[in-house]
Amino acid sequence: MNNKHKYSQYFGWGITAFAVIAAGILFYFGIDYMGKLFDTVGSFLRILSPFIWGLVISYLLMPSMAIYEEKFFKPLIAKLRTKHPKLKISEKLSRVLAVTLAEIVLVIIIGALIYLIVPQVYDSIATIIANSPSYFDSAYSAIDNLLRDYPVIEEYATKIFGNITEALTSWVSTTVLPGMESLVTNITTGVYYVLKAVYNVVIGIIVSVYILYNREAFRAHYKKFMYSIFSPKTAMKVNSAFKFADKTFMGFITGKLLDSAIIGVICYIGCLALNLPYALLIAVIVGVTNIIPFFGPFIGAIPSALLILLVDPKMCLWFVIFIIVLQQIDGNIIGPKILGTSIGINGFWVLFSIILFGGLFGFWGMLLGVPAFVIIYTAVEILVNRKLEKDNIPTDTALYVDLDYIDPETGEMVKVEKSEKPENEPGKNE
Repeated sequence: MNNKHKYSQYFGWGITAFAVIAAGILFYFGIDYMGKLFDTVGSFLRILSPFIWGLVISYLLMPSMAIYEEKFFKPLIAKLRTKHPKLKISEKLSRVLAVTLAEIVLVIIIGALIYLIVPQVYDSIATIIANSPSYFDSAYSAIDNLLRDYPVIEEYATKIFGNITEALTSWVSTTVLPGMESLVTNITTGVYYVLKAVYNVVIGIIVSVYILYNREAFRAHYKKFMYSIFSPKTAMKVNSAFKFADKTFMGFITGKLLDSAIIGVICYIGCLALNLPYALLIAVIVGVTNIIPFFGPFIGAIPSALLILLVDPKMCLWFVIFIIVLQQIDGNIIGPKILGTSIGINGFWVLFSIILFGGLFGFWGMLLGVPAFVIIYTAVEILVNRKLEKDNIPTDTALYVDLDYIDPETGEMVKVEKSEKPENEPGKNE
């Protein structure tokens, strides 16, 4: 019996060792082929990019289209039917008109932005390029006058500029000149990507028309699919989760777009009032980058300040002061009024979500990372509260501030004695 027991024990160990080795091999090959898997998924998404654009456009236009249909076209058609009963007006006409108006408004907004902003931005960039020699000459003169008055600084600056010159010469000879051969290829590739983007947007608009017109049919198929794979109770929870995600994303995106548009307009007016150069270009930069939470104001202010610094350092100082005041107004007045008093998480998690999702997905991660993290944070909070409720433990966070421990027998929450509290508690003033 002992030998049989030993053999069975050894056999169990052998099976466990084999399973561990096999899992390790599969894990290794999984990591090895992970890049190919991501490339395949990326290629698949690039193929479907027009449909993705269509989903995004239809998602953004859905609220305005519903307003046009319910508030304007349906009452209008009802009145026409009452006044002219002989006219055969289809019930779907209100939907057709609402979708058409929503798409036309979108095209007009895009066209107006391109028509008003692009030419002036192009003129500003052309002016910067044309005046760049005078900018560098004035900067060189200012530095030269400074170094004449301070010989010690001149000695160190000469060494630094000598090292920079050698580095630039090496970079030009080893990187720039060989790279000039591929310049034509890069330009061709850039033109291709621009045309591809235009193609995706155009096809996306066409796809969005089909989605908006048949939104009830798409919703019906979605509900049918959900109830085919989930129980009614689970499907209801999934639908509630999707509704919360939709409310969070739509509220954040529309609020941020409106907030950034207002900041861009105020910035343009302020730049004109201060007589700052490149007012429209700077307003566009500040408004667009303001879409990104937390880091947006800094991302937009730095290049704008450098542009003004090339023209006049005093103007640059006034611009920095103006941007600080503008961002304070946005952060304390305009932003909270549009986005609400709170997005549900504190500043630490906002910063964390931007860094995490920005590192994973770039610009779109920085833009959509906050609402995505709000959804994840809320889901985790719901799971934690459900577990606490199941164990008959309070869920109110305020009760845990002074908590020392929960008595395992009575379930009573025992607070920290005042004499046991540290003198300098985190988050409190000394």
